[in-house]
Amino acid sequence: MSGKEYRTITDVKGPLVFLEKTEPVAFGEIVQLRLTDGTMKNGQVLDTSDDMVVVQVFEGTAGVDLGSSVKFMGDVFKLPVSKDLIGRILDGAGRPRDGGPAIVAEGEADIIGAAINPYSRQSPHDFIQTGISAIDCCTTLVRGQKLPIFSASGLPHNDIALQIARQAKLKDSDEEFIVVFCAMGITAEEYNFFRSDLERTGALENAVLFVNLADDPAVERLITPRLALTAAEYLAFEQDYHVLVVYTDVTNYCDALRQIGAAREEVPGRRGYPGYMYTDLAMLYERAGLVKGKKGSITQFPILTMPGDDITHPIPDLSGYITEGQIVISRELHGSGIYPPINVLPSLSRLMGGCIGEKTTREDHKSVSDQMYAAYAQGRELRGLVAIVGEDALNERDKQLLDFSGLFEDKFLRQSRDENRSIDETLDLCWDLMQNISTKYLVRLDQKWIDKYHPTEKK
Repeated sequence: MSGKEYRTITDVKGPLVFLEKTEPVAFGEIVQLRLTDGTMKNGQVLDTSDDMVVVQVFEGTAGVDLGSSVKFMGDVFKLPVSKDLIGRILDGAGRPRDGGPAIVAEGEADIIGAAINPYSRQSPHDFIQTGISAIDCCTTLVRGQKLPIFSASGLPHNDIALQIARQAKLKDSDEEFIVVFCAMGITAEEYNFFRSDLERTGALENAVLFVNLADDPAVERLITPRLALTAAEYLAFEQDYHVLVVYTDVTNYCDALRQIGAAREEVPGRRGYPGYMYTDLAMLYERAGLVKGKKGSITQFPILTMPGDDITHPIPDLSGYITEGQIVISRELHGSGIYPPINVLPSLSRLMGGCIGEKTTREDHKSVSDQMYAAYAQGRELRGLVAIVGEDALNERDKQLLDFSGLFEDKFLRQSRDENRSIDETLDLCWDLMQNISTKYLVRLDQKWIDKYHPTEKK
């Protein structure tokens, strides 16, 4: 750090300040701005070239003019880390938001972080029981996985995320997860909902909250998830906790990226989002996983609201490429009064196949999941046919599958916000529902599982 202050600002655009380069600076370096009235603001180097430096100002550029001075601090943005983070609520810049004291740091960690080296990654294999049947049976979550929730405006994705945060556990273990909750651009009403729910259930004692509200600076929104992931990495890989990271809402984060890109006059990509958005999202998502030789883990649950319910929008589209599946929230099911309104048909968990079975969940899990999925998919298709030809035109098999699709939604998908079903309860419920289909039509189930688990066929 030189300690020198420079008055070389040439332009101010949105949240960005442009100045002539006067000394070598690093990408991500912290900057201190002194306004003409003496007010201090903080920023970060966003770009640097041979003759120009671009600085993003966390508190916004109101009051910054050509007479303001800039000092380069010679270091990158770091988060004070210690176990004291647990139970605290911080703002989007890492400052206490709960009225408590500053974090007593055991060290400082660079928030830029890095994706886990593929060589040092350990393959995820531990089943996480969320207590939600649609996830545990059909879209199984694995420790170390990154599994986003694809939702839309007005749907109860926040309720589902909180239920997962409260109930997530390893099967046959009382080991609790530490929840790192990262809120980006949410309303004060949503923040109060999250906070009151976590306090009501006692989950706040095992959680760290980083909160950037809708009226906070958009630039701050870009560092909020990096702060949260830095805290998660410290707790997982230095303190051996199993950490569940929940982001909401990734769409707000991407909109902030677009806003900054427009201020920098970058050539836009799809729908006006910057062309590097894929890389930027990957830098966040790839910080999940297991590391060889480390006891802790990071599991990510990003929430993104699809603009216009469009699953082909760039944000869900790119997220789907990077992550290991998705859980899709259905407006149709929500409109029918079903909670959680998870549509299992477009939902997917790419790590599910190798992480279920006799040693992790139950021996019949794979077959039951395949049969439930197939029967429900066929029943949904038959609803469209019935609207055209009427139910009388259906044969015996089709009538059973049509009836099953309604039972699937009403008995299997529907559960209360505090209902915590074990995986055994979920699979037993599946067998109870499949009694409504003749065994000769259960073609995806091995006969040995029918003999062992089917309520009317048990030997």
